[in-house]
Parts: sequence; structure tokens; C-alpha cells
Amino acid sequence: MHTRFLFLYMAFIFSVSFLKAQTAKQIVSGPMIGHTELRTSTIWAQFAGHLTKAALHYNNGSNKTVQFQLTGGEFNTAIVTLTDLNPGQIYPYQIYVNNGKTPVASGDITTQQLWQWRKPAPDFSFLTGSCAYFNEPKYDRPGKPYGGDSSIFQPMAKEEAAFTLWLGDNWYTREVDYFSEWGLHYRASLTRSLPVLKNLFKKMPHYAIWDDHDFGPNDACKSYILKNTSRNVFMKYWANPSYGQNGQGVYSKISWNDVDVFVLDDRWERSSGYLPDSINGQPNLTKKMFGNEQIEWLKEELLFSNGNPKTTFRIIATGSQVLNPFSPYDCMRHYPKEFYELLSFIEQNKIEGVLFLTGDRHHSEIIKQERNGLYPLYDITVSPFTSGIAKTRGAEANNPARIGKEIDEQNYARLSFSNEGENRKLTVTFISTKGNVIDEWSVKASDISK
Repeated sequence: MHTRFLFLYMAFIFSVSFLKAQTAKQIVSGPMIGHTELRTSTIWAQFAGHLTKAALHYNNGSNKTVQFQLTGGEFNTAIVTLTDLNPGQIYPYQIYVNNGKTPVASGDITTQQLWQWRKPAPDFSFLTGSCAYFNEPKYDRPGKPYGGDSSIFQPMAKEEAAFTLWLGDNWYTREVDYFSEWGLHYRASLTRSLPVLKNLFKKMPHYAIWDDHDFGPNDACKSYILKNTSRNVFMKYWANPSYGQNGQGVYSKISWNDVDVFVLDDRWERSSGYLPDSINGQPNLTKKMFGNEQIEWLKEELLFSNGNPKTTFRIIATGSQVLNPFSPYDCMRHYPKEFYELLSFIEQNKIEGVLFLTGDRHHSEIIKQERNGLYPLYDITVSPFTSGIAKTRGAEANNPARIGKEIDEQNYARLSFSNEGENRKLTVTFISTKGNVIDEWSVKASDISK
């Protein structure tokens, strides 16, 4: 009996190990939950290049199977859409490949709640951050590794948040990557496949914007010769609700409960940073960060959002800082034509509840800009996830526009929305790699209106 039990146990261990090995060969990375609405959701995954068929099964009252449309080849990614769902429900799913009977991956998604006209906006939170560098020594710069501890994604995966918003530099292209289509795919694929990210990608929906390092080279702008290719790679590795307009850029909008997040593209139409900010004391009208089409889109979306009495907060998210008066880097202030145009538009049209959410700087901080007779504007910068730390220097080190402290360590932020009516509040909590609170700041909706 003992020998028989041992044999069965060893057979079980072998079968589990075999299944894991087979799964590893079939799912390169993912599954990752993408854009999720009240009655639909998306699931992304990258499959082994030899696979030609993959399907996802879920139960929405009746058993339903949807087919992945695999792109094929070495970077074999696909996105499926789950439809005919009900709001505020949890739906388990299983993924099968090549008509197999055993799932190679599983998880669940939760749809958004239908609260409008029924109850106050629900309390919820989302996670955010930027600058995720993962070391690959043979292609990295010599010397001290630029990428730090990647365990930060473990406490993030334990959060009960609605979604994660990646604020750019979500992977770092190297010199060996950004001069070829294969290289751009390689860097995205390698980063996405790292085991430390797996639980986070399965836990909640993910949205993303890009900045220079996942768009192309450092400080890349609209002249980047592979920008169309880079856009295609971005769309293959994220599942946003949309990607710009007319085949241009990757900007979009996320609506979750009473919060609208406008996710902007600060690279596609960006002018070179070497252009002067002003000419003869006047803003340089040719120097632009977002371009005419995107700025007009943002204005129309802000007006539409402002006309919805159920929307409380309007967050404008972009890779580069917006308000920092002492930034020597890629701040929107160095593009004064669009900077003053946008702020004037917000003022003249009485757009309420506006905050900026940015990354890039390799430290976190909150910048405040006072406005005569109007509510103040805030720029919440969250960086880095894993990249090197960059402390401010010179005049910026004692920036009078900064509220709270400068955070000079790896971190992410949790943006939490709570309370009802005039007491509706946003709380920003900066969290360390160990899941500990570093700093916290909050603002009431009533303090950023009128």
C-alpha cells in the first residue's frame, strides 16, 4: 500500500510539473486584463510562436467561447473581448490552446458597477506609476545596474484596486532595440514576460500611456523614424479603449465611476526639446508637445466631461510633468504655446475638478499652482517603479511649488476616491517596494471646483 501510494504521489508530481512545463511553452506572458466596462472586458496574452489556435471560455449565463486572433510569428499576441456581461459581476475564464481540453491559464474579471441614477458613486481606487527598467546586462550601460528591485509589483498585486494606469517608460528600449521593428517587439515581449509581473496583470485591468523610452530613444519626438512601428507594438501589448484618432498617436480616455482620466500622448506630435521656448519674448508657436489634433480632442472631451454632473474628478495623465516651474527637463511649461492655451481653456470654460498625473522624473512629488480667484491646480508625479533614483538639484531641490516631500525611492501610488457629494475626496498614497506607506495627501472635490 505504501509503495502504491508513493507511486501515485510521484505520478501526480510528474503530471503537475509536466503541465507547468507545457504551459510555460504555450503562454509566453499574460493573461492580462485590459479595458473593462459595465458589460464588456478584454483579455490580452502572448502565446508561443508555434501555436495557431487559442480560445477563451467564460460563463455569462450560458457557456461562451471566443477565439483569439493570433498575430502569429515570434511575437504571437492577441486580445479577446468578453461580451454580454452584467455590471458589477465577477466572471471566471479559462484559456485553451490548439483545441486542448485542459486550460493553460485561468483567472477572473470584474465588470464596472452600474451606479448612475441609482446610488452615490462607489468608493474605489486605482494604482499608478512609471519608469519600469528591467536589467539585461549584456545590453545595458556598463557599471552599476540601472534597474532596481522589481519586487514592487508584488504588493501592487495584493491591492484591491479597480485598475492600474502605467504612466510611461513602461519598458526601456536600448540602443540594440530602437533602430529596428524586431528590436521594439523584443523589448516589449521580454519585459512583459517577466514572472514578477504575472500576478499583477491577472489581478486587475491595465491601461497605459507611453513616454520616450517605450516610444523609442531617450527624448524621442515626432521625427523618430519608427514611430508608426512603435505605435503598432504599443497596440499589440496593451488593451486600451482606443489609440488616438485617424491612426495617429495613442491618446484615449478612461471613465471609471465618477472619474474621467484623459490619457495623453506626449511623443507622437512632440517638437524637439532643442527648440527655444520663446522667440523675442513670445511663446514659440511652432514648439508643441501634443499637437493641434490632440489638444482639440482634449478640449472637447473636457467640455463633455464638465457637462456631466455625475463626474467629480478630471485627471489629465501624461508622461512629462506639466506644472513644475523649476523643471529643467521635459515639462509642458517648456512648450508654452500649448501650456497657456490649455490652462486658459480650463479657466475660461470653468472646467472643474482638474488634476494632472505624470511620471518620468525618477522621484515622486506633488506640485501646486495657485490661480487668482480660482481653485489651485495640482500635478501628481509618480516615479519610479524600478528605475534609478534622480534627486532634484539646484533651485528645484527646494521647489516652493512642491507640497509635501520629495520621494527619492522606488514607489507606486494608490489614488483612492471616497465619501459622497461635497465630501467626495481623493487620497493619494505613495507606497514603497515593501508595501509600506511613504507619504499621503488628499484633496476634496469641493476644493478643486468653482
